[in-house]
Amino acid sequence: MPWTSRKKPPGPWPTTLRAQIDDLQTRLREAETHLEHLTITHKTVTSLTDRLPAITPDLPEHPDHPRILAAFNHTTGPLRAKDVCEALGHELLPKNVEGTRAKLKRLVKLGILTEADTGNFTRKQ
Repeated sequence: MPWTSRKKPPGPWPTTLRAQIDDLQTRLREAETHLEHLTITHKTVTSLTDRLPAITPDLPEHPDHPRILAAFNHTTGPLRAKDVCEALGHELLPKNVEGTRAKLKRLVKLGILTEADTGNFTRKQ
């Protein structure tokens, strides 16, 4: 629409808006580039962590601890102290079951096992 003598030409605001639009487009391109770099970094770090060997925590000095963990490796569900006691070949006497439960609780504190429900122990994933 041509400007006539009755209409005033627009003031400086169209120029200001164009400058703001250009600035916002520049900032958007920078943000998109940054996001692309973050995506690449995430993929790289994820692929590297998949290659790292699993770190086994240090076990306290006790001959039953490796055997206890072996019992958990041979099962898919949770085990109770009595089950572990049987797997270790101990008699099911209260003192043996309680001793095994204490060892299981110690492994929970070390972050090797978890106690899902009271008395049900599983290998930590």
